[in-house]
Amino acid sequence: MTALTPTPDPGTPAAFAALLRAREPLVGYWSVLDSPVSTERIARLGYDYVALDAQHGLIEYSGVLASLTAIDTKGSTAVGLVRVEANDPMPIGKALDAGAAGVIVPLVDTAQDAADAVAAVRYPPLGRRSYGPMRSGLRIGPDPADAHRQTVVLAMIETAQGLANVAEICATDGLDGVYIGPSDLRIALGGASSTDPAIADEFEAALVTVREAAAVAGIAAGIHNADGASAAKRLAEGFTYVTVASDLVHLEQVAFRHLTAARAAGRGQ
Repeated sequence: MTALTPTPDPGTPAAFAALLRAREPLVGYWSVLDSPVSTERIARLGYDYVALDAQHGLIEYSGVLASLTAIDTKGSTAVGLVRVEANDPMPIGKALDAGAAGVIVPLVDTAQDAADAVAAVRYPPLGRRSYGPMRSGLRIGPDPADAHRQTVVLAMIETAQGLANVAEICATDGLDGVYIGPSDLRIALGGASSTDPAIADEFEAALVTVREAAAVAGIAAGIHNADGASAAKRLAEGFTYVTVASDLVHLEQVAFRHLTAARAAGRGQ
């Protein structure tokens, strides 16, 4: 009688990796603030992942470590991902050793870039990650084969070159998914700003190109979104994971709405 493979517990890195690789719909949140207490509260809301931005965010390594710990506390439904600062084994390895369930690697332009990112995530003989799972070994791995099964690597498509090479990037062995950085991609397509509506048609066509390339390769396709409604639209279009951004922007928006309401009420008296 063949033994059944146990189903990973929900909210664990193993479960998240299995769902992402199966191209099941996943919804995440984006954090740029070094605020583990608020990140912990967000992780309890029902998101599938919380992505910490170590590239453009305001989070140093100690903040990444503290926020990953906060994401993993009691009541969390999410795993922690890290957008690393560069496609380099050092920041990738440090993020994984701190307990990230996966990394989002920026500025992937070629299949070789994607292969380098995969190699930085996988231990030998599959890659070149150095062994030293300081915190991650408590819940990911610690054996290399288990760590490979439980962690994901996602390549950002955000440049003209990356878009041109997206089919080859998606076909990279060991890559779990691609992730569109819409601001950079819109500028790369000729936009005057990160939200320039003048190139909306070109931008939407690029999204289809990325999404279809991922589908052909059988990997996940994700995209960054300004709000939940936009994220829902992208899921309906066929993206398999979507991120809502971000804590700093939402803090400002909510504070402004309350200020506007308070002043309007005061003027109405």
